[in-house]
Amino acid sequence: MAATETQLMLSVGLIEKDVNGDTLWVWCYPSVGSDLRQVLLRKCCLTRDDQDFHTFVFGQFCRTWYYITTVEVQEPTALSKVTHFSIVVTAKDFNPEKYAALSRILCRMYLKHGSPVKMMEAYITVLTKGICQSDENGSFLIKDYDVRKAYLAGSVKDVVSQFGMETIILYTALMLKKRIIIHHPRIEALLEFTRVLPALTWHRKDWSILHPYVHLTDTELEDLKKCPGYIAGFVDPEVSNRSDLFDVYVNVQDSVITVSQSAKEAMAMGKLHKDIGHLIVQSAENAENSDSQVIKEISVKTKEIIANLVALAEKSEDAKITLESLKEHRFPPATENFLFHLAAAEQLLRI
Repeated sequence: MAATETQLMLSVGLIEKDVNGDTLWVWCYPSVGSDLRQVLLRKCCLTRDDQDFHTFVFGQFCRTWYYITTVEVQEPTALSKVTHFSIVVTAKDFNPEKYAALSRILCRMYLKHGSPVKMMEAYITVLTKGICQSDENGSFLIKDYDVRKAYLAGSVKDVVSQFGMETIILYTALMLKKRIIIHHPRIEALLEFTRVLPALTWHRKDWSILHPYVHLTDTELEDLKKCPGYIAGFVDPEVSNRSDLFDVYVNVQDSVITVSQSAKEAMAMGKLHKDIGHLIVQSAENAENSDSQVIKEISVKTKEIIANLVALAEKSEDAKITLESLKEHRFPPATENFLFHLAAAEQLLRI
């Protein structure tokens, strides 16, 4: 068992809603900071009055991933005064399926024993051995949950099927490390859509840019603004009025993508974009292609573009590109503009 894999977990916590309708953070191990705790209580569906019930949500705050599994207590159990509870796991890694599976086992343990002690024991066993086994509650093996599986779990084909040629706007925004806001009123649909997008820039394998579930609070927005480029998901429609937060705004429910005025120059489209857009659409529409094959075909094209950029950079002494050196190649204006901004994003630009 690789020690690093087991040491990605940071904490396990418990939120309960009692028969009086009060929701409280009742326990955690080893500890959760007060700022993060407030965020987790906000994300937990038990603290809201709208009665919306979400069995599993996940997100990121201050470089910590959180995974919240919520269950309704059905009689009879050891929990006589509790109507619902949420298990909250925090970790350093993005892997929703892994932590959903572990949380399901912890939930069953808590329902059976009514005490966090068994959960803590299971958590420590996973932390030290990468395994958690129990006859009636199922078994869990960390090694079953490779991070690549988590990266490939969403469907790029679904995104392309919905947005067609406009997917090139998402691709360009991701390549240039722009700020992308995604809105959908349903949290499950929001999480499903946002988690796919980093795969469009597979060469980076960077899911740290993903903030799939954000509220319009000062604490969360301050954390978001620390990131130069991001994919941030919101269920609150009010985010559409926050043009200070985005370069590209995606209304998933209405299938509308909007580029902000300030980003239009960097995001100007030309023949290169059209060619990449066609490649993405054709690859996704090919019934024989799996999602991972689509991602691979996009990635091959991306690597080709970056290799050409690196080749241009290597002609100069410091292996950096300048606008002047780009102009010498007489690219079409939109291509030159894209390569210039891409060089900046890939740290190939002489400043």
